[in-house]
Amino acid sequence: MTAGADIAVAHRADYVIIGSGSAGGALAARLSEDGSKRVIVIEYGGSDAGPLIQMPAAFAMPMNMARYDWGFETEPEPHLGGRKLVCPRGKVLGGSSSINGMVYVRGHARDFDAWAEAGATGWSFADVQPYFQRMESAPHGDPAWRGTNGPLHVKRGDQHNPLFTALVEAGRQAGFQVTDDYNGAQQEGFSAMEQTIHRGRRWSTANAYLKPALKRPNLTVVRGLARRIVIEDGRATGVEIERGGQMQIIGAETEVIVAASSINSPKLLMLSGIGPAAQLREHGIEVIADRPGVGENLQDHLEVYLQQECTQPITLYSKLDWASRALIGARWLLFKTGVGASNHFESVGFVRSRAGVDYPDIQFHFLPVAIRYDGKAAARAHGFQVHVGPMRSPSRGHVRLKSADPRAAPAIRFNYMSHDDDWRDFRRCIRLAREVFAQPAFDPFRGPEIAPGAAAQNDADLDEYIREHVESSYHPCGTCKMGRESDPLAVVDPQCRVIGVEGLRVADSSVFPSITNGNLNGPSIMVGEKAADHVLGRDPLPRSNLEPWIHPEWQTSDR
Repeated sequence: MTAGADIAVAHRADYVIIGSGSAGGALAARLSEDGSKRVIVIEYGGSDAGPLIQMPAAFAMPMNMARYDWGFETEPEPHLGGRKLVCPRGKVLGGSSSINGMVYVRGHARDFDAWAEAGATGWSFADVQPYFQRMESAPHGDPAWRGTNGPLHVKRGDQHNPLFTALVEAGRQAGFQVTDDYNGAQQEGFSAMEQTIHRGRRWSTANAYLKPALKRPNLTVVRGLARRIVIEDGRATGVEIERGGQMQIIGAETEVIVAASSINSPKLLMLSGIGPAAQLREHGIEVIADRPGVGENLQDHLEVYLQQECTQPITLYSKLDWASRALIGARWLLFKTGVGASNHFESVGFVRSRAGVDYPDIQFHFLPVAIRYDGKAAARAHGFQVHVGPMRSPSRGHVRLKSADPRAAPAIRFNYMSHDDDWRDFRRCIRLAREVFAQPAFDPFRGPEIAPGAAAQNDADLDEYIREHVESSYHPCGTCKMGRESDPLAVVDPQCRVIGVEGLRVADSSVFPSITNGNLNGPSIMVGEKAADHVLGRDPLPRSNLEPWIHPEWQTSDR
């Protein structure tokens, strides 16, 4: 596959990065840092300027706007009654870090040890901990565990609303742990939530990494749709893009790095001839490297909402009318303070589903309003809710081409709830959430249960509710799995190099061998940080000797 004499090389750089998101933004900043390498970032989306993206409380809006979101949806999910679920991915400077919920979770130390055991050598907790520290500015945490001067500002939820502290206290009353810092030594327990919010603004990788780095003369963002990676004699030499109706080549002197999301990264590899050979031939694509794992191993987190009426008028329900929204917006525009300066995810819980599970496998997100994640279908009363779901589903899906047309969306199927364990774990999630809400801490606030509703008690009732109402947490990953070169389903090696092609890497959430606990923005940025050292040929940061807290009675108790 060659560039073709009829398509001009419009720009050249040492490194060409496809995607300006969580990993791509961090990569661009680090690769351009010393000024010696020319870096081009290809981004199809537009500017992240404006209050809809920058105001934390408005996060549900850009997530549902064609201007900022690729607009993906799944194929009919066979275990969810044929429902199609949305799969938002950022199409804007900063990628999904510019449209996400701004929740910051590193993942549990054991998640990364599992990566190393699966063949991602050099990505154990001891290896990645220093990169989390390098990227963070989290002065509220233990400096032995947390970064204090990185580009990514992280803050704790203010918890001014008493419902936030009620959740943490209710968790304690139910016998669970309370932790000072779930991103530090002890993830397990209930805690204040951490947010990628700084001085009242969304702190995306565009704000944290890209915009400061774009002041350097050696870093450029080129707007355009990446159509395919140009591969000549087994080596990536550039990227073909469509820009203003014209085809151009962005030439890469050293490497092309794909950081286009767990949906678009495998799609781009397949369009470029890297993937399952039989599938590529079906679409008339010349096979450059037969990698059957491209697009496979797709994982996500699902969640259901447990919604409760609130007997006191202290929830965000009173802020949903247009007059209140206007006042909130005005205060935020003028001062970057008030209701608009939070994502309102300010309390969290990480718990274990049962004895014998050694580290948390359930996450609680709490909101002081009863409303869907996308901002639609608010309950008609004051209420609060917890989003709850298991962290380590055994179900696996795939991303496949529908067409060789680069503008066509791929076929996405997660195969949600395809394993019996999924149903068992979700029932446990709902029952644990009910147990927490039943604690004395919620006595001053607890009204009737809105959803699933008090009548839904037996397994069949809960299964019906789950089938009809379970939603994605928007944490897709795993479709370009990192692993040993001998692993036929591995797509990249532990240096993020695409197996079978020279000069090409993938660095984003698609390389996760398995999904991490909690929200994925944090570990995706970490992948960009660590991959930058691999690209530059630097020695990795010295390994950590810290030991994470594991419940001493995990074998015999769930709390």
